[in-house]
Amino acid sequence: MSSPEQGRAVEPGATRRYRVMHRTRYTYDDVVSSSYGRCYLTPRDLPGQRVLDAEVRIDPEPDDWSTGVDVYGNSDSYFHVRSNHDELTVTATSVVEVDPPDATVLLSAAALGPWELARPAAAGVAGAAATEYVLDLYPPEITAAVREYAGDVFTPGRPMIEAVTDLTGRIYRDFDYKSGSTAISTRVDTVMQRRMGVCQDFARVAIACLRSVGLAARYESGYLATDPPPGRERIFGADASHAWAAVWLPGDHWVAFDPTNDKLVDERHVTVAWGRDYDDVPPLRGVIYTESKKSRIDVSVDVSPIESAPDEVPQTSIGVTD
Repeated sequence: MSSPEQGRAVEPGATRRYRVMHRTRYTYDDVVSSSYGRCYLTPRDLPGQRVLDAEVRIDPEPDDWSTGVDVYGNSDSYFHVRSNHDELTVTATSVVEVDPPDATVLLSAAALGPWELARPAAAGVAGAAATEYVLDLYPPEITAAVREYAGDVFTPGRPMIEAVTDLTGRIYRDFDYKSGSTAISTRVDTVMQRRMGVCQDFARVAIACLRSVGLAARYESGYLATDPPPGRERIFGADASHAWAAVWLPGDHWVAFDPTNDKLVDERHVTVAWGRDYDDVPPLRGVIYTESKKSRIDVSVDVSPIESAPDEVPQTSIGVTD
């Protein structure tokens, strides 16, 4: 997962276009006879985001392959490699345009009104679709420590957008980013105790806080475009996947925010998938059949700005190539 942005700031307020490459390579010390995989690597088409080109390649070429859309509207891909192999590579590439945030949502009555009115329960029938995003996970992530932390932010009558911005900043200041300090299975309560983690952990802390006060929150995965410091060339593959959170507002709007970088999600973020938690949308997971005792995974991500004209970009295509 990506670290807090350290590159040169990108000029805000303009539509941005990126070429994204995400490559995952598995190597094994013995032959693998069969590999099943499911991946969430294709960015979403959204009102403020357009996927102009997308492709997922598997090497060795899979014997079975399918693409679809899950219950949350995310694009997912399934593959099955039945030929013997000791290395498996999954490479996803895409070209994406991302617009700046819609200011009308941030200035809406729902965003500026008391946060209590943004609870799906308070919205009645209009909030029914967001109700599942209020529910805690199992095992529970909403602990006494989470409730106390959230209680300092969501004080009675506070404007919704002010509270969310405060929560974003508090997590940024109170928690230290430390790569390798947590694992996928690390619980929110553990992160709260240690006060350290990575972007995935900070997103999950924010989500637990929001749910603890009855607000609907979802986990979002994707990429964050970063530029190198002045005078330094971009290093291909130096970026990483990223994660953040989003909160529901009446009117069926979602406001996404990035506690790792203390900012609202903007045109530098490329959204791939969302769900209730990381487990709903991992970039890649699968099952292998092998006698291998050791394996290695190498992940390389690159998010490169594109300055070309719109008519220079090909149409969307998703599939497997040799």
